[in-house]
Amino acid sequence: MTTAPVHVLFVCTGNSARSILAEALLNHHGRGRFRAFSAGSHPRGTVHPLALRLLERAGLPTQGLRSKSWDEFAGAHAPRLDHVVTVCGNAAAEACPVFPGHPTTAHWPIDDPAAVEGDEAERLRAFERAFADIESRVKALSATV
Repeated sequence: MTTAPVHVLFVCTGNSARSILAEALLNHHGRGRFRAFSAGSHPRGTVHPLALRLLERAGLPTQGLRSKSWDEFAGAHAPRLDHVVTVCGNAAAEACPVFPGHPTTAHWPIDDPAAVEGDEAERLRAFERAFADIESRVKALSATV
């Protein structure tokens, strides 16, 4: 008998970096026990190139990753959600839509690497810190099932 995967939605404001990283990392580390999605309250419409670079460097697939609205997960045809995790300060303070099934919610306060200014090396270090923080949390979460 197989059990359905635990569905987790990672939410951020822009859905271009942290929530995208979390989606890819949980889909990898969850090894079929989890199905991760990501969305934003005000999606930027594109995935940040440094997020994609780090995922590719880690050997994780990036195909199909896209910046999208959380509205896609609030409708009748949306996947059932077990957990919703905000990964930025802005999304945690915003009013969230009502998700079918009343999933549990959590907040992971991750600094926004896309907001870091400076040369490419400084911006890349900010993305690496966010990646490491998210990966550590994702590994802990994926160990629960």
